[in-house]
Amino acid sequence: MTKNIDEKGKHINPFFQPYNTPHETVPFDKITLADYEEAMLEGIRREDEQIEKTINDPAEPTFENTLIREDEVEGRKHYYDLLSRVESVFFNMLSAETNDEMDALAQKMSPILTKHSNDVSLNPKLFERIKAVHDKHEELTPEESKLLEESYDGFVRSGALLNEDDKNKLRQLTEEASILALNFSQNVLKEKKAFKLHITDEKQLEGLPATVREAAATTAKEYELEGWVITLDAPSYGPFMMYSTQRELRKQLYMEANTLCIKDNAENNLEVCKRLINLRREMVQLLGYETYADFVMKYRMASNVKNVYELLDNLIEAYKPTAIKERDEIIALAKRLEGDAFEMKPWDTSYYAHKLKLEKYDLDPEMLRPYFELNNVIKGVFGLATRLYGITFKENKDIPVYHTDVKPFEVYDKDGSYLAVLYVDFFPRKGKRSGAWMTEYQGQRITKEGENIRPHASLVMNFSKPTDDKPALLRLGEVETFLHEFGHSLHGIFANSRFESQSGTNVWWDFVELPSQFMENFAVEKDFLRTFAFHYETGEPIPDELIDRIVASQNFNTAMACLRQVSFGLLDLAYYTQKEEFTDNIIAFEKKAWEKAIIDKQMDETCMTTQFSHIMAGGYAAGYYSYKWAEVLDADAFSLFKKNGIFDQKTAQSFRDNILSKGSTEHPMTLYKRFRGQEPTIDALLERNGIKKKQ
Repeated sequence: MTKNIDEKGKHINPFFQPYNTPHETVPFDKITLADYEEAMLEGIRREDEQIEKTINDPAEPTFENTLIREDEVEGRKHYYDLLSRVESVFFNMLSAETNDEMDALAQKMSPILTKHSNDVSLNPKLFERIKAVHDKHEELTPEESKLLEESYDGFVRSGALLNEDDKNKLRQLTEEASILALNFSQNVLKEKKAFKLHITDEKQLEGLPATVREAAATTAKEYELEGWVITLDAPSYGPFMMYSTQRELRKQLYMEANTLCIKDNAENNLEVCKRLINLRREMVQLLGYETYADFVMKYRMASNVKNVYELLDNLIEAYKPTAIKERDEIIALAKRLEGDAFEMKPWDTSYYAHKLKLEKYDLDPEMLRPYFELNNVIKGVFGLATRLYGITFKENKDIPVYHTDVKPFEVYDKDGSYLAVLYVDFFPRKGKRSGAWMTEYQGQRITKEGENIRPHASLVMNFSKPTDDKPALLRLGEVETFLHEFGHSLHGIFANSRFESQSGTNVWWDFVELPSQFMENFAVEKDFLRTFAFHYETGEPIPDELIDRIVASQNFNTAMACLRQVSFGLLDLAYYTQKEEFTDNIIAFEKKAWEKAIIDKQMDETCMTTQFSHIMAGGYAAGYYSYKWAEVLDADAFSLFKKNGIFDQKTAQSFRDNILSKGSTEHPMTLYKRFRGQEPTIDALLERNGIKKKQ
C-alpha cells in the first residue's frame, strides 16, 4: 500500500482529496479500512448539509434548485457526492475482495446508511419542494420530465405520503431488511468458502483431465495441503461433476453445493429468507400494494405479474416436451453403460450428459480449452467491440487496482477520444463471492458546465486459473460468461445521458440483461471464433471441424437449461406474490413452487432458496424472470445481425445509438422498437434453440 500522509506524518483519508490518478480512478493502494467508515460518516453529514441548503432556500422551488442542485464548497468538485463515491468502492470490495474486518464494518454501517437513506426519502420538507416542482413546473426536456417523475414517484414509493406512524414502521422494516440481506450474503460466502474436498489418493482423480488435476493441485498448494483440493467455486466444481468417475465424491460435492445454509449452524439462512420475504411484503403493503411483485412490476417491461406468468407458462409449454426427451436420452445412455438397474441421481446428470455429448458430437470441453487461452480471449472479446463499434482498449498499469489479478484498461472511441476505464478481474479467491458481475466505480453524467463525466466500469468473474505449467485456459461456457458481462460493460461504457440515475445500466430490470445476453450469441459464430481461437502452444487456429461441432451442439440440452431458469423464475414469483404472512417450510414450499418446470424427482433434503442471492440479497427479487424476458429480446435483436451480417457496423451503430447509449431516458420498448422496427416475439428464440413452434 502506498503511504498517504501529510507533512506532519498523519494519514490523509484519500476520499477527502482529489485522487490525482489517471482519470481520477479510485486510489485503491491508498485506502485503509478506517477510511471507509470515516468517509461514509462524513458523506452522510455533507448530504444532510446539502439537503438543509435545499429546503431552506427562500427561492421558489424549481427543477434546477431542487432536483439537480450541485452546490460546491470552495470550488471543490466531489464535495457532496462523497457518500456515493465511497459506497461504490466499499460495497464493490465487499463482493470482490472482502475479509472478516470488512464484513464486520458492513454490519456496523448498514443500519446507519439505511437510516440516512430513510431520513432523505422521508424528509417532509424536501418532498414538499419536489411535489411543488412536480405539480407546477416550467417547460422541461423529456429527460428532465422523466427525472422529475421518477424522483417524485421515488419519494412516494419510499413512504413520503404515509402518516408518521407508518413512516416509522417503514423505517424499521427497511433497516431490518438491509441487515438481513447483508447477513444472507455473508452466510453464503462463508459456508461456500469453508468447504473443500481434500483428495490424497490419486485413484480418486480418475476421469479428471490433466487441466482439472493441475488446477486442483494448485488449489491444494494455496491451502498449504498435499494432494488435490476441489472447491465449490464454479471452475473447480463444474469440471469435477462432469468428469469424475467417483460417484460417491460427486454425491458429496453435489450435496454440499445444494445444502448451503440449511445446516444447523451459524450460517443457516432458512429463517433469514422467511423474514426477508415477509419484510418486503409488509413494506409494500404499507405503500398500498398487495404484493411485493406488484410493487416491482410498476417499473418493468412486463408491467404485471400476469404477463410474467404468461411468458413462463409459454416457455414451459414450448420447451418441456423437448426437455423430457433430452433427459430420457441421458438416462438411456447411463443405463446402457451401467445396466438397467441404474437409477439416475442429480449428481449423475452432468457426468452422463457429458458422455452423451461426446457420443453425439465428439465434443469435449477439454478439446476447446487449448484454443481459449485467456489473453487471446481478451483480444477476441475486445476485438469484437472494435470491429462492431470502432472502440479500442489500452492497458494502463498506472491505474491503481485492488488486487494483483485485476487488469485496468482505458477505452477509446473510434475518433480516438477517451471513453471509459474498464477493470477486469478473472479468478476466484478467498475474499471473492462466486458468480460473475459487472459494476461501476463511477457512472456517466453530464455536468451543468457541459463536461461529460465518463464511467469507470468493472467486470468480476471466477474463471479457470493458470497453473504452474499452463496459462489460464477457459471453457467455452467461461468465454460466454465473459461476453455476457462485457455486454453489460458496453452498456455502461457507451452511456451518454445527462443524469447519472438514467445512465448506462440504470434501466428497468427486465431490460438490463439485453445487452449482456445479446453478446453471448457471438460465442458460437465461426467468423468470431476465427479471430482469437488459436492454440496456446502452436498458434494454430481452431480447426473448422471443431467449430462445426460447437455449432452443431449449441442446442444440446438447451430445453433442460431453459426449464431450470424458468423454475427459478417461478420460485421467485411464488415468494413475492405472497399476500399474507409467509410461515411455510422453505424447503417444502420451494419444491411445490417450481414443480411444473421440474422434470425429475426432487430431493427433499436440498434447497436453492437459502443460497439464491439474486432474489434474497440482490436486485432480482420478483425479477428473476428478466433473464428469460431478455433472452426473447436478445434472440430477436441478434436475428437482425444474422440477417445483415454479424459484424455489420451500421446495425451495430443503431444498437449503440438506440439501446446502449440511451440508458433509461425513454421507455425501453420505445428504444427497442426504434432499433428493431417491431416489438419482439418468441419466434427468434424458438428458432435459435431448435424448438418447433406449436401451430
